[in-house]
Amino acid sequence: MPKNKFATILLLAASLLTFSACEQGFTPKPRGYFEIKFPERKYKVFDQPGYPYTFEYPEYANIIKDTSFFGDRPENPYWINIDFPSLNGKIYLSYKIIGDGNNSFRKLVDDAYKMTYKHTYKADYIDENVIHTENQVNGTFYQVGGNAASAKQFFATDSVKHFLRGALYFDAAPNADSLAPVNKYLQQDMWHMVETLRWR
Repeated sequence: MPKNKFATILLLAASLLTFSACEQGFTPKPRGYFEIKFPERKYKVFDQPGYPYTFEYPEYANIIKDTSFFGDRPENPYWINIDFPSLNGKIYLSYKIIGDGNNSFRKLVDDAYKMTYKHTYKADYIDENVIHTENQVNGTFYQVGGNAASAKQFFATDSVKHFLRGALYFDAAPNADSLAPVNKYLQQDMWHMVETLRWR
């Protein structure tokens, strides 16, 4: 075997050994999410003159008047959003007067039910919890499991005049795992809001 050919083979073998020795076993790391620091729970009262309802909401939230509903104006001036800027979420509150125009009590309940259950194709489950408070507030609180766009929704009513619907949305892709801690945290605030809700 010529000297040059032997040197080339030796160099090639040494290179292969060197590259194979540099390989390390790869161990994938488990998927993780950023730790979220939740604000301390403190509440204040939403009690704006002229509004047909009042309730307590977190101090770390802002009330924003809703001026657009899918490009149209809301049907009355009492639609608001509760914005949680530090958590990138928002509760959309729509208020309707029972018996006003096409708003029969049965239709409003059916519409709230349909709006929740349109998430069925993404939901793993939908739990319904009865709302009944001493302030003549009744309704249903929905917990939607899975990658639904809105995991927490409710409607509250006195069955005679007032009907309020709320839905929590995040400015993020719906991912049940990553949003679970925030959904759980804000669910308590939504229940507090419902439990302190009063009609005027």
